[in-house]
Amino acid sequence: MIRVLLVDDQALMRAGFRMILDAEDDVEVVGEAGDGVEAVEQARRLRPDVVLMDIRMPRMDGVEATRRLAGPEVADPVNVLVLTTFDLDEYVYGALRAGACGFLLKDAPPEDLINAIRVCAAGDALIAPAVTKRLITEFAQRPRVAEPTGDAARLTAREQEVLELMAKGLSNAEIAAHLVVSETTVKTHVGRVLSKLGLRDRVQAVVYAYEHRLVVPGD
Repeated sequence: MIRVLLVDDQALMRAGFRMILDAEDDVEVVGEAGDGVEAVEQARRLRPDVVLMDIRMPRMDGVEATRRLAGPEVADPVNVLVLTTFDLDEYVYGALRAGACGFLLKDAPPEDLINAIRVCAAGDALIAPAVTKRLITEFAQRPRVAEPTGDAARLTAREQEVLELMAKGLSNAEIAAHLVVSETTVKTHVGRVLSKLGLRDRVQAVVYAYEHRLVVPGD
């Protein structure tokens, strides 16, 4: 059973999410919060598998609440899935850098929401296609680095290839098909990439690849 904490300042919105989630046999809503302060308090007390987090809220916004629950300094982070009507860059980047395991827009179909919750609960990460497009657009003007530097230089040629494919949004199965290797082999490469770069999940890997100009659209 996947235990979910709903965080949104609109009671009507929380009721709608609860209705969708209650229809699933493997999902249980264990609590609700109307702002970031309540979200942090309840998440620390209830320890849900996934926190479904709104962005714009009173007292404390969703980005700061996410940072307190899943940020780099948090010893025992909680899986936070950010869900918002706002796809502005400042919110996308803020939420991802704060440690969110996923980012969806509120106009996503219910099945996408359910899938995202299951993905995050399993310890993986997910970014909505619309958000991925914004990330790519943001970095489209930046030239690709000729040779990886810093921690990226520690990656093998195959690990660099896997990182680039992750940055393009391919799943493990798609990467395996592209490289003609097993999915287990891809998972091993992904694990090594995250370990060598000091990253927690695929979302951070995607952001890292674009911020460090290891990949640009159209490669």
